[in-house]
Amino acid sequence: MEPIQSAMKNWMKSNERIQQTFEDRRRSVLNDPDIKQFLSEHLELDEEAINKNLMKLYEFQNASKNCADCPNLEGCINIVKGYTPHLGVENQHVSIRYEKCKNKIADEDEKAKEALVQSLYMPSQIKRAKLEELNTKSLERKEVVKEIIHFVQDYSTGNFHKGLYLHGPFGSGKSYILGVIANELKKYNIPSDLIYVPELVREMKSSIKDDSLQAKIDRFKKVPVLMLDDIGAESMSAWFRDEILGSILQHRMMEDLPVFFTSNYDLNQLETHLSTSNRGEVETIKAGRIIERVRQLSKPIELYERHRSDE
Repeated sequence: MEPIQSAMKNWMKSNERIQQTFEDRRRSVLNDPDIKQFLSEHLELDEEAINKNLMKLYEFQNASKNCADCPNLEGCINIVKGYTPHLGVENQHVSIRYEKCKNKIADEDEKAKEALVQSLYMPSQIKRAKLEELNTKSLERKEVVKEIIHFVQDYSTGNFHKGLYLHGPFGSGKSYILGVIANELKKYNIPSDLIYVPELVREMKSSIKDDSLQAKIDRFKKVPVLMLDDIGAESMSAWFRDEILGSILQHRMMEDLPVFFTSNYDLNQLETHLSTSNRGEVETIKAGRIIERVRQLSKPIELYERHRSDE
């Protein structure tokens, strides 16, 4: 008989603890300011209904609301990260709907802007380039910053503005400047493609095999702002010069779509480079046509000094 009595006492104590826990939790939930406000607006919820919906109210109580306690999206404590809870009621049944919080919206906006800058074989440092970190000690760099600001302002308001042909020695910050321009454009939701030309040549050759060549050419023809990094560093074939580069630049010239270039060559040197194919053929007229399109699409600026902070 003694074991039965002992078991009964333990059960009753356990049951009392459970009941006490329930009452403490219920009291805490009902004293929550947001929940008190909600219940005051829904007097149809009687005692029985409140008890039935206590778990929903408890979930709401423990969720982060209005991002007040969230330093960022990763720090969100809610069941669904980036979504804040809102209580509703229908037929004495409490429901919770989750809506995007300000951190979630900001994160999605940033990702959408990041997607505006498409790069092909460009280093991550270039993709993170910022205007405020651009070295502006020399006169030509001050001119570059002025051109960037004017270009972005004009383009964002629908006015055509030439791109830039930035030329100078290795390490003078040419590629970094392209990254700056791309990131300034994305602030205005303007898409751009930033492409390392030597890899573009190989990409186009390989695209012949999988029938994606024309689709890629069309993309580079039509992207709002095209940036060609290190033109002249590639081994140039007549096919790439005339059928790919020439076709893209011709379309963009006709449609007033700007192009930015960087090169170790000035325009005269680039013309010499383009006139000689990798087979040793010399075609000055065809090279001249490419250079004329480059001139129509961009303004040459020479960078003289080496700047480690840029490139």
